[in-house]
Amino acid sequence: MEKFTCVKDIGHLPTALAEAFELKREPFKYVELGRNKTLMMIFFNSSLRTRLSTQKAAQNLGMNVIVLDINQGAWQLETERGVVMDGDKPEHLLEAIPVMGCYCDLIGIRSFARFEDRNYDYEEVIINQFIQYSGRPVFSMEAATRHPLQSFADLITIEEYKTKERPKVVLTWAPHPKALPQAVPNSFAEWMNETEYDFVITHPKGYELDPKFVGNAQVEYDQMKAFEGADFIYAKNWAAYQGENYGKILSTDRSWTVSDRQMAVTNKAYFMHCLPVRRNMIVTDDVIESDRSIVIAEAANREISAMVVIKRLLEGLK
Repeated sequence: MEKFTCVKDIGHLPTALAEAFELKREPFKYVELGRNKTLMMIFFNSSLRTRLSTQKAAQNLGMNVIVLDINQGAWQLETERGVVMDGDKPEHLLEAIPVMGCYCDLIGIRSFARFEDRNYDYEEVIINQFIQYSGRPVFSMEAATRHPLQSFADLITIEEYKTKERPKVVLTWAPHPKALPQAVPNSFAEWMNETEYDFVITHPKGYELDPKFVGNAQVEYDQMKAFEGADFIYAKNWAAYQGENYGKILSTDRSWTVSDRQMAVTNKAYFMHCLPVRRNMIVTDDVIESDRSIVIAEAANREISAMVVIKRLLEGLK
């Protein structure tokens, strides 16, 4: 594997899952694979689980790790070509990227959508510049449109907890006080569409995702109807995607907050969320603290998904 930005890069999902469960059983089995190799993790945005889980995954594989926070530990970087650099950004990303590549063997990038220009966000300019100019295998630690390490961990978690071959999985929008990117719901939908699960997306009108991510999912605007008989509920907020509303908050309707009321119509569904979660906006205390909440197990599997990806990238080094 030469890069990892989406589900297609991981290849055959059953094989990837088998590898994940092997690494979960024996996390230090391949500790020699990364010996004398260095991972550079570059953060344009803040992180908790991604930083900790990815660094731990790399160390399990014997790697050295360099962590660079662009906003605190480096020069401010210009990202656009053709800009007269007479402002507060003294270095251009196109010089910085190959320099970073000199100091490592693999690069992980975290860079969110800016909500300034939908085309810019959905063209994934920053991560694609690293892929083009770093000379190193690059993987996404969340980009503008996808969060594949999270989605892989979500899939691992569902496989661990499912009690039937084709569970009903529901991705539900929930209210939030800030405009959040579509990366997690986009990516979750993309990965679920690669399975045989019964997959449903529910949200208020105006929150339709990019059709290429929705794929074959059933879209249901009635949240209660969508929840009926569900085995897994995945709650997540996202800002509007469509047209001039891109990046805007169209609703903060608290009736969409996942509570006992909605969970009562499910098939004793497990509750999932990528974290961090705003309690009593996204989900009530009772639901996230219940014995059907698997958010911590889901977070723990971030280490495993990262291990599979880093291992495969290491194996692909020439």
